[in-house]
Amino acid sequence: MFDTLMLLFGPALGFRLLGLLGISRFASWQASAVHGLAVMLVATATAHFAPSGVTVMPSHDDLTALVPPFVPFPHAIVYVTGVLELLGAAGLVRRKTRPTAGVGLVVLFVLLLPANVYAAVEDIPFDGVPATPLWFRIPEQLVFISVALWAAPTVPRRLLKAIRPSAGDTAAAGPHRA
Repeated sequence: MFDTLMLLFGPALGFRLLGLLGISRFASWQASAVHGLAVMLVATATAHFAPSGVTVMPSHDDLTALVPPFVPFPHAIVYVTGVLELLGAAGLVRRKTRPTAGVGLVVLFVLLLPANVYAAVEDIPFDGVPATPLWFRIPEQLVFISVALWAAPTVPRRLLKAIRPSAGDTAAAGPHRA
């Protein structure tokens, strides 16, 4: 049940230790957590492409079973989400693309929430292990969303400014014409 969280927190702690040893890339908890999320995403994305005979991790078929029945093309969706996880991980490791990757991952994690709820409510086993209870799945997903948001601290401000410009911004734009 704690496997995925360990895939996030273990590498994050390791990266932070490297930061304390002088590697400037991991000089903050934020950078270390974001890189830990990238490691977790690479590991979880790998399962999206794993054949059913693999026993060291969940397989593509295990993940397909988690897709709610109202979602069309479940096999394709599992492949697409695996690619999106890999792209998100790659985006997180580059400082320049980190905010965009963070926002994209938040959207992905929110869209994956129904699959987590469905799997818990329907008690669908995962990789031969009983289903993770809903009381754990939802907070776990919130942790992933929080770290992804932490990767993109400036994007929400930019989005808010684009949605609701300040009075100075509208005055500078001049009168509106119909």
